[in-house]
Amino acid sequence: MTERHPPVRDPHLEEVAAWHPIEGTPEKKKVAIGCSVGATIETYDFIGFGIAAALYFNTAFFPADDPLSSTLLSFATLGIGFAVRPLGGIIGGYLGDKIGRKPVLVGSLLLMGIATVLIGCLPTYDQVGVWAGVLLVAVRVVQGLAFGAEWGGAILMCFEHAPWRKKGLYTGITQAGFPVGLLLANLAFLASVPLGGSWAWRVPFLLSAVLIVVGIVIRLKVEESPEFEELKEEGELSKNPLLEVLRDDWRNILRAFCLRITETAGYAVSVTFMLSYVAAEGLADRSVTLTGTMIAAAIGIFATTYWGALTDRIGRRPVYLLGTALHVLWGIPLFLTVNTGAAVAIVIAFVVSYAVLQNSLAGVQGAWFSELFATKTRTTGASLAYQMSAVVSGFTPLIAAALYGTYGWIGPALLFMGYGLLGLVATLSTRETWGRAEREEVAVLERTLAAEAAVPTPRTRTSEHRPTADSATD
Repeated sequence: MTERHPPVRDPHLEEVAAWHPIEGTPEKKKVAIGCSVGATIETYDFIGFGIAAALYFNTAFFPADDPLSSTLLSFATLGIGFAVRPLGGIIGGYLGDKIGRKPVLVGSLLLMGIATVLIGCLPTYDQVGVWAGVLLVAVRVVQGLAFGAEWGGAILMCFEHAPWRKKGLYTGITQAGFPVGLLLANLAFLASVPLGGSWAWRVPFLLSAVLIVVGIVIRLKVEESPEFEELKEEGELSKNPLLEVLRDDWRNILRAFCLRITETAGYAVSVTFMLSYVAAEGLADRSVTLTGTMIAAAIGIFATTYWGALTDRIGRRPVYLLGTALHVLWGIPLFLTVNTGAAVAIVIAFVVSYAVLQNSLAGVQGAWFSELFATKTRTTGASLAYQMSAVVSGFTPLIAAALYGTYGWIGPALLFMGYGLLGLVATLSTRETWGRAEREEVAVLERTLAAEAAVPTPRTRTSEHRPTADSATD
């Protein structure tokens, strides 16, 4: 049971609902949209790098006389951004639990924007030689730190403003910002193809400046988390959230880490690596693959929200079991479908891989990961688990490319299936946080509060009335 579900026998239920109303805060919709917009912009920036790495950076920043080596170097640069994301998650999570969720949201977005615009201004290998790759790596590190700090702040802010019964829906809205960013990134790269030369990849990064200004303005208007404010008011903020969560909740960090790998590393194979694979095999031109990912992302905007809302009705674990099982089954059919070379088949492959498999997991993570950790260490715990997996997924395109070079397409197909199996095992070993018992308990609580609200009683709000979490223990 999580700390957002106080026992129905508590005589001070009305006081509990006062600091975290059952129907959420008045700001809940604005917060969900604001967090989603920020997630959209940061995803546009981060995913844009992945698209450019697959399509352009191998020849723009590295020697073009050895195609396989330049592709491996390009994907290695992509992986470095993922490798530093855990550090960004640790820093952002620590600050989120110490000074608040909102400052982290604004700071991470600003840092990401500056780094992304700089990518659009970098010199190429033909201009400065090996320094081109060095500068690209440096800016990519900054991107990784910013993106690592982003997720925890955005999801936790939304989660802690949302209605008790609709945590999955509201965090799903924030998670839907990622397919929006993916859609915009692919649209920008598709539209820039006719520009040719370096402008084909520079313009999408430079356009990020406009999005950043819009995002900063929106996020500055978002209210701080009510649960963080309550902890701060009562002097119960964690003195060292990182140490505390590692000491008391390392098992949940490990579980969430494995759950997350299936989603993010699966995406790295089925989308990021697939872009390069289709080009290398001459199965389709860039417009087909970009169109496929763009259609998948457009569907994913609604799919992610749907999967999140579905968990509010049937629980977090059943949806995740479905998604991970499909990952195990889809690896070989994915490549067989793409290998037909038919444009329609390739588009369908991207849609299934993203809107069904990836989104069914991403839509669950916001609520499920948040519910696994106590409020005072929630940002640190969820961020650390979420971003640690980025180390694996970030280098997955590189691993997939190496397997492809040695074993052909069956190598990355089996890798994809292996990630699915890992997630399936992790799902079975992670407790349900919103099962039938929890849903029925909240229904009883709602009726109790409605009855008590009809009888005016004096209220005293003290820390002893806050529900205690058993989520931080096994």
